[in-house]
Amino acid sequence: MKLPLIKLGFAIFAALGLHSSAFASPDLVNGKKIDQQKCYACHAKKSDFGNGDMIYTRSDSKVKNLQNLKSMVAMCNTELRLDLFPEDEADVTAFLNKQFYKFK
Repeated sequence: MKLPLIKLGFAIFAALGLHSSAFASPDLVNGKKIDQQKCYACHAKKSDFGNGDMIYTRSDSKVKNLQNLKSMVAMCNTELRLDLFPEDEADVTAFLNKQFYKFK
């Protein structure tokens, strides 16, 4: 039995475990939750400000653009073994960008 090309594409898509949520917009609520649970306390301690958000707004920020922000979130995830999925990294990046950085 031959499948029409479009049905074959969907069958391959489904077989690979891909679905529309893989391409969904970042979830800012999830990004904020992860930031509060996994990032804030470490940043408060590391920054010596006692406020984890201050690391994002300091004048000597290492984050200069959206790609730097993505890289920093990924680096923290890897180095600190935060066990975030790629979509979680995207959510955190989107939340931090909207809340603090405002890169285009």
